[in-house]
Amino acid sequence: MIILLGLTLCVWSGDFDQAVKDYNQGNYIKALNVFYVLAKKGDAQAQYNVGLIYANGKGVKADVSEAMQWYEKAAKQGIGTAQYNLAQLYYQKGENGEPHAYEKAKYWYEKAIKNSIKEAYNNLASLYMDAKGVAKDEKRAFELFAKAADLGDSAAQVNVAVMYAWGKEVKHDKMKAYENLKKALKSGKSEASEYLDRLCKESAWVCQD
Repeated sequence: MIILLGLTLCVWSGDFDQAVKDYNQGNYIKALNVFYVLAKKGDAQAQYNVGLIYANGKGVKADVSEAMQWYEKAAKQGIGTAQYNLAQLYYQKGENGEPHAYEKAKYWYEKAIKNSIKEAYNNLASLYMDAKGVAKDEKRAFELFAKAADLGDSAAQVNVAVMYAWGKEVKHDKMKAYENLKKALKSGKSEASEYLDRLCKESAWVCQD
């Protein structure tokens, strides 16, 4: 998720707006210089944008540690995208074996959920599904996948469909599995096709539109 935040109302709005334009035009260093000054003054949206630039190496060498520092500052001020991106980076650290990183990812996914970041539901569900930083809880994972799917997250639509069709701790509902896979496929989620083929082979009646 790469979203450059715009400003709502701030005494520095003129500089900020120009920095956004500079960023969108590829003048990353010029944009970073302005965002950095505002970020140091405590502007949460500028803090997020500084983190974004370092995370993606736009005009500077990518620096995950620097990005995380700025994301965290913005996240603590309630910026949902910063909370989500910070959780993502902690998840990656967990994949690389860093102790307690999954727990930190869980914490920030939960914060992002409160700020209506739909992808956070899916990713938090994955932690419960795979017992990463939490005890394995397929029912909780299903609830979160289902919520994200209802919000239109295509990855979650695939995940909840798989659980509806073949999950161990979920009451099977092949029709709901089919409906979610069709939605995901329509949204461009190509992996839904493989599951859809499997479902139709096993339960042909479901796929008779």
